[in-house]
Amino acid sequence: MTATDTMAKAPSATHRSGFRAVAQRYTTAFRSPRGVLGGLIVLLLVTLALAAPLLFPGGYDQQSRDALAGPSLAAPFGTDEVGRNVFVRSIFGARTDLSLVAIAVPVAAIIGTLLGLLGAVSRPLGSLAQRLLDLIMGFPSLILGICVALVIGPGWSALVIAMTIYALPAFGRLARATLLAQEHRDYVLAARMLGVGKGRVMMRHILPHTVDTMIAQMVVAVTASIFLESSLSIVGLGVQPPEPSLGVLLNSGARYMEQQPWYVLGPAALLFLLVLGFSLIADAITRKEGRP
Repeated sequence: MTATDTMAKAPSATHRSGFRAVAQRYTTAFRSPRGVLGGLIVLLLVTLALAAPLLFPGGYDQQSRDALAGPSLAAPFGTDEVGRNVFVRSIFGARTDLSLVAIAVPVAAIIGTLLGLLGAVSRPLGSLAQRLLDLIMGFPSLILGICVALVIGPGWSALVIAMTIYALPAFGRLARATLLAQEHRDYVLAARMLGVGKGRVMMRHILPHTVDTMIAQMVVAVTASIFLESSLSIVGLGVQPPEPSLGVLLNSGARYMEQQPWYVLGPAALLFLLVLGFSLIADAITRKEGRP
């Protein structure tokens, strides 16, 4: 085997070893107490959200004469102002929130990562992408969401776009940091000496090393996106009634806090559990081995 062949095969071995290390680290993370608890919470809520149409065939908009009734076995969170089951609406609301982040966060991860790695192909384009991400970071999440909602109108689409734009800088900056850390490594220099193009170096030798940090950031972005949905829906610029979301329920229930406190407390508890589950998973993933 020639020296050139050895240099060409070294990166592949590095990638295989790196991917095995990443897989082992995530397996270890989900075996930790935080990972197990967070995973169980998220699994339970996701299962309820996905099975909601089967568990509650009457849907989330079924009305009754028992307006603002207290908790019962049939309605653990009581009923709202028109007699709808708040627990059922909360489960469908969680389903709405999860559908939003299931689209917005992966799209933001892909676009943000590619923007962050543009510097591997063209330094001027990479610098331009970073300035764009810095500009987005200058807007608070709620202000950014309000601007998007005012431009395209409030609703599900506005939330997806706002969540995607808001999450871009975190992914872009992490990818940029990975690029700066990897571009002078021996296997990258070896690939360039062999005449490998910039695009191929980025896709084959640099991009795989962003997977670890991107997965952890995706879990963090899910939590931030859920908060953004709740904030926009509370001010009336998110999901529009009668379609439920956790933010919509908090907004509607605030007016009846004295008559029926569970109208707010129930959805708030579900929102807390959803955020707690993802936060525990993110903490388990990012926590280094050996730390308490």
